[in-house]
Amino acid sequence: MTDLSAQTGAFAGSGQSLLTPSARMKRRNAAEARFRLYGVVAILIALATLAIMLFTILRDGVSAFAQARLTFPMELSAEVLDPKGNRLRDEMSKVTTIGYAKVLSAALVAELDRRGIAEEGVSEKQIGELISKDAAGQLRAEVLADPAMIGTTINAEILAAGRIDGYLKGRVTLDSAELDSNITPGQLRLAEQLRQAGMLTTGWNWGFFTNPDASDQRPEAAGLGVALLGSAYMMVLVLVMCVPVGVAASIWLEEFAPKNRWTDAIEVNISNLAAVPSIVFGILGLAIFINFAGLPQSSSLVGALVISLMTLPTIIIATRAAIRAVPPSIRDAALGIGASKMQTVFHHVLPLAMPGILTGTILGLASALGETAPLLLIGMVAFVDNYPAPPPEGFLDPATALPVQVYSWASRADPAFIERSNGAIIVLLVFLVIMNVAAILLRRRFERRW
Repeated sequence: MTDLSAQTGAFAGSGQSLLTPSARMKRRNAAEARFRLYGVVAILIALATLAIMLFTILRDGVSAFAQARLTFPMELSAEVLDPKGNRLRDEMSKVTTIGYAKVLSAALVAELDRRGIAEEGVSEKQIGELISKDAAGQLRAEVLADPAMIGTTINAEILAAGRIDGYLKGRVTLDSAELDSNITPGQLRLAEQLRQAGMLTTGWNWGFFTNPDASDQRPEAAGLGVALLGSAYMMVLVLVMCVPVGVAASIWLEEFAPKNRWTDAIEVNISNLAAVPSIVFGILGLAIFINFAGLPQSSSLVGALVISLMTLPTIIIATRAAIRAVPPSIRDAALGIGASKMQTVFHHVLPLAMPGILTGTILGLASALGETAPLLLIGMVAFVDNYPAPPPEGFLDPATALPVQVYSWASRADPAFIERSNGAIIVLLVFLVIMNVAAILLRRRFERRW
């Protein structure tokens, strides 16, 4: 009798069949089914949470990419804008934005009178308040750049006030205007008439990507221009400072370093640094780069140094994993045909590990792009409304970054800034998705199957 027949006989003698699961097997199958169910439920909860978060951000932030504008003819009176009539920039610059605001307000009132548009209880001053406080400054800059505009009639297309923009987007209502000191229901009804007349429209807001930050009095003019440029400066500096050092350290640790207690201590510390909270790096940057080295606060260079310290352990760990994934047979074959250790590493190991190195680098930079806490400690939360100069001087100029701009807008009371903070989150998420997709494509395109 064979072993199989003996086992079959034993099952037959015990009254059990191979085709009939025992009670113990039923419990194991039930436990496995429950475990699979738990996994599916966990994934569904995670996807639902992500969907709710994205829906909330898109619902509240998409409107930031559109902006309300007023369009009406306006005469640039020489008596107001250039009283001496010499068309000299120095003389014209003495006219402040207050004078330009009066010209804008008078032109809007005149156009409403011409069209017969009026609202009971709305004064001429309140009509002028429909115009953004930023419009006068923009008009002044255009006139000073081209004095020939004075004395002509232009078709002005200017920003509407933040509350009017909110009314067109559904954020401001007649009921909320009753409790709002910055707008009245009569002004909103007048804005509705302007919209019906085609003088008040909503269009794509390019200024959201190009304008600098704005004060609390003119949220409709706030943009991401300085934040985008500051983030670009920081990422360039991080790429230059962090990647060569990280890759070189990984090559030395993985291929050339002797295995002793010193290298073990270095490896342990690198792993520990990767787990240190980001705010600790911000404190370190504040103490060393600003207080000790005297570098300018809120500059892209200081931000890049802090982010580099934080990202370096991640890049080292990812690069070492990519180098370690290259089979030892590649090294043995290169050494067997007479290649030196240096030639083996740089001619064979590194090219094969490069896809993993690029993937780890991109993911590390993507993670660094979204960091906020260390940048807050080095002063990048400051209000910056001037663009930094071109490199290399611009690396030392005050700047801000996308995540810090999100924090700054979200901490302001005006609902228009909350809208813009959600819009900035959308922009930041787009950059992060692009970088993660690039990492996935590089890995799939160049990875080797061993």
